[in-house]
Amino acid sequence: MGKITYDFSDETVIVTGGTSGIGREVARRFGEAGATVIVADIREEPKEDGESAPTHELVEDNGGRAEFVETDVSDPEDVGAVVEAAREFGGVDVMVNNAGIYREASLIETDADAFDQVFAINVRGVFAGCRAAARDMLDRGEPGSIVNTASISSEYAQVGHSMYDASKGAVMMLTRVAALELARHDIRVNAVAPGIIETTFGAGNPDFDRELGDGFILNDAELPDLNAQEIDPEIPMGHMGTPEDLAGSYLFLASDEADYITGHLLYVDGGYQIL
Repeated sequence: MGKITYDFSDETVIVTGGTSGIGREVARRFGEAGATVIVADIREEPKEDGESAPTHELVEDNGGRAEFVETDVSDPEDVGAVVEAAREFGGVDVMVNNAGIYREASLIETDADAFDQVFAINVRGVFAGCRAAARDMLDRGEPGSIVNTASISSEYAQVGHSMYDASKGAVMMLTRVAALELARHDIRVNAVAPGIIETTFGAGNPDFDRELGDGFILNDAELPDLNAQEIDPEIPMGHMGTPEDLAGSYLFLASDEADYITGHLLYVDGGYQIL
C-alpha cells in the first residue's frame, strides 16, 4: 500500500505529554515532517525501557528542530508559557493536547483527590491547551489546528474507570465545543481516540503519587499491567496498537488534507469500538 508523507516545514507544533508513549512518537513524526517541535511535559526523561534520549534530542538527532519546556498541564500558566515559547518560532500552528494520566478504582472506592487529579490533567490540561493555542492563533490572525487525545473511553464505559472515562468524555465535548466556536476563525479542533495501546501510560507520576498517598490504585506498583491483560482476542485486528500505529492520525488531522474536518473524534483502535 502507498505511504503518505507530510510537510510541516516552517510550522511550530506543541506536543504536551511528549516525553513518552504516544506523545513521543507524535513529536518524532512531526519533527521528521519538518516541523519545529516543542515538547511540553512534567518530566524530560522518557519512561520507555531502553530509551534514554529525551524526545527533543531524538528529534534533533534526526535532523529536526526541537526544544523541551517543563510543563504541568494542570496549571494554565504553565500551558500559557509553552505557547509563549512558541512565539520565538513564529507562534503555534499545531497544538497537540496529549498529556494525560490513568487511574483505576471502583466508583465507591474512588478518592476525591484522585478524581480531581485525573480531571486536572486530562480535562483542565486540554482546556488550557485549547484556550492558549486558540488565543495565540487569533492574536496573530493565523489559521491553525488543535488535536486532542481522547480515547475509546470517551464514549464507552468500563468497570473501574469512572475517573478516566468521565475525563475522556469531557475531552470529547471540549473538542466539539471548541470546534464549533473556532470554526469561523479557520481554527480546526479534532481528537484522536486511541484504543488499547502498548505504552507506559499506566505508569503514574511519582510526584503526584506521593501527594495522593496510598490506599487506592494510585502508584506504579499498584497500577494494573495494561499490557499484560488478555485483551488481544477482543480486538478485531487481533493485537494491541502501538504509538507508531497512532501517530499518522495526528499528522493527518493537523494537515491541509483534513482542512474540512473539525469536531471529529477519530477512532484508532483496531476496530474495538465496533464490537
